Amino acid sequence: MDMHGGYGGGRGGRLLRAAGRGGADGEPPPPVHRSTVIRVARLFRPYMRQVEIVLLILVVVALLGIVNPYMLKLIIDVAFRQHSMRLLLIFVGIMVITPVVSTALGVWQTYLNAVVGQRVMQDLRLQLYTHLQRLSLGFFTATRTGEIQSRLANDVGGVDSVITNTATSIVSNLTRVAATVTGMLVLSWQLTFLSLAMLPVFLFVTVRVGEVRRKVSGETQVTLADLSALAEETLSVSGILLTKVFGRETFARQRYARETGRLTKLMIRQQMVGRWFFGFISTFFSIIPAVVWLVAGAMLFGSHAGPTSAFATTGAVSIGTIVAFTTLQSGLFFPLGQLLNVQVEIHGAFALFDRIFEYIDLPVEIADRPGAVTIPGQEIQGRVEFRGARFHYQPGAGPDAIEDVSFTAEPGQLVALVGPSGAGKTTLTYLLARLYDVQGGQVLIDGHDVRDLTLATVQGAMAIVTQEVFLFHSTIRENLLVGRPDATSEEVEAASRAAAIHDRIVELPDGYDTVAGERGYRLSGGEKQRIALARALLKDPRILVLDEATSALDTHSERLVQRALDQLMAGRTTLAIAHRLSTVMAADQILVLDRGRILERGTHAQLLAAGGSYARLYLEQFAGQPVEATG
Repeated sequence: MDMHGGYGGGRGGRLLRAAGRGGADGEPPPPVHRSTVIRVARLFRPYMRQVEIVLLILVVVALLGIVNPYMLKLIIDVAFRQHSMRLLLIFVGIMVITPVVSTALGVWQTYLNAVVGQRVMQDLRLQLYTHLQRLSLGFFTATRTGEIQSRLANDVGGVDSVITNTATSIVSNLTRVAATVTGMLVLSWQLTFLSLAMLPVFLFVTVRVGEVRRKVSGETQVTLADLSALAEETLSVSGILLTKVFGRETFARQRYARETGRLTKLMIRQQMVGRWFFGFISTFFSIIPAVVWLVAGAMLFGSHAGPTSAFATTGAVSIGTIVAFTTLQSGLFFPLGQLLNVQVEIHGAFALFDRIFEYIDLPVEIADRPGAVTIPGQEIQGRVEFRGARFHYQPGAGPDAIEDVSFTAEPGQLVALVGPSGAGKTTLTYLLARLYDVQGGQVLIDGHDVRDLTLATVQGAMAIVTQEVFLFHSTIRENLLVGRPDATSEEVEAASRAAAIHDRIVELPDGYDTVAGERGYRLSGGEKQRIALARALLKDPRILVLDEATSALDTHSERLVQRALDQLMAGRTTLAIAHRLSTVMAADQILVLDRGRILERGTHAQLLAAGGSYARLYLEQFAGQPVEATG
């Protein structure tokens, strides 16, 4: 089978290899782009009503946060000074009601926040998965499955807390800081200036710490992707079988240990980035209130001309003002610290957003053209034509995979493709199925260029049965329904009988509801092949592609599968790739390919008589038998 990828060596390959990396050690990570910020903000657009309610709640809660400190001032400077129990009850009542209201609003805000955050995460996952589904086959042949899984799981999961909590945390803390600073300024601008004097220095250092955190976060995600890919490869059924057969368990374990050790170091580094800095901030914020008390006391003591009273006041400061101010100040440092820490977290999160958007921005090479034609399946005749088709997996690097190929398969005909490995046989079927697009010439179905048809039309017209059958880790019934989800149980059983697999299925413990296992490993090769044929029969395509469908089977299984194939090919246009010429000698037309070109074409008898490449292949496979037409 010709398996190549268009992303491995070109611009796309370089893009993927650089994914998430911040640059060489010592180099600064790439900056947070404004476009990334805008794209993240757009994720919330469908939920703007809920977001607006959340923002309103956050503002109200922030304003409520300065109520109780101000009530303290009024209690000390007014209620106590006037010895008024009525005023004291009013102020205390407000202090009791305020946190109750704040708590209720906080619960509502948390609920809305969770709903919006998780729905945005759902949209982001679905957007990424949907885009991956639309990428061409070349992307998947050039990219490790574990890398793709890591983007979906680790990267999207890594921004979960940012989307769910960080956005509202920023707004919440900003409004709290703004409301608190406003309240502090009203009480004493001098003490406010003293409290905030060092803030610009902290902001500068925090930005630098955030840049380092973002770089480390990007490197961590790359390592997580490597680890996911390694686990996916070595712990799959095929991977573990290969490891055990060759006795490579120790090597695999050591390789995994190296990767997980690298990840551990990066995770520790990520956790420790800025710890000393934030420890210093915490200590400093704890000391500031003591300094404020000292300065406020000096202001209070210095303003008195005579004996002080518990309720003495000056134009500059009062005891109630000092108590209220320090209470507000203690509530200021927590949101400030949160904002500084969130800034670092956001830098790390944007490294993950960049990796996610990097995949979402990959171009969709195979898509419906504007005005693409849709043809109902029952109206398709199945005429296949190649006109001077030319294709290269990586243009400009080596010879074409397909070069100037032309042939026609009339409805109901069997056209066989033979030739050495790498000759371009499978590539031709990929072009017909529009897994890739030709770079020259045309591929047509019923006279329509496949690029002018909708993908749904092309996909609906075809079924492909390959040598390596893939079955999902699901029931046999669900695997059969892949080609036609709306088929009835009777239709499923009829297709299975035609493929000579029904009797074997009913012998299984749960019949059609038996789980096939990872990649169908609970079934033999012949059984999987016949299930694939039943799946194709159920779809009832007008065009059938058989890619080495029987080459790996034993004689008994091949006979069973061949009978099923005869049933499947009846009345359908069939392109069959085969190395064993015995399976294609009855073909209406045989094409002999080599290095992307058609060397010979004709029936079995015509090609034998010509004495060319096909005749030599026949002699190699049937040594000792007379070279003559057999069908």
